[in-house]
Amino acid sequence: MGKGDYLGEFELLVMATLVRLGEEAYGMRIRRDIEERTERTVSIGNVYAALRRLDAKGYIGARKGAPTSERGGRAKRFYYLEPEGAAALERSRNLFLTVLADLPETLV
Repeated sequence: MGKGDYLGEFELLVMATLVRLGEEAYGMRIRRDIEERTERTVSIGNVYAALRRLDAKGYIGARKGAPTSERGGRAKRFYYLEPEGAAALERSRNLFLTVLADLPETLV
């Protein structure tokens, strides 16, 4: 596995959010979900930057939805995991579980 095969923390959050949101995974919804779950401020620019990186790695795909009047006739882009992305997410999850498995319940 090469260096580019590992997911950064934010990429991991984005990919996990795509799985959770399923068919409703579009930019602003991804941002809101991450903010709610992590209780930290997330810029939409960071979300789209991560989506571009993940797309370049072949880990995600996108499809356009129907145009909506609330968006001035523009269509939303909905994102989903590609099979290689699901494998990368699984590798990252296993890595973190392995590394954290032997830590004591309280660290302080």
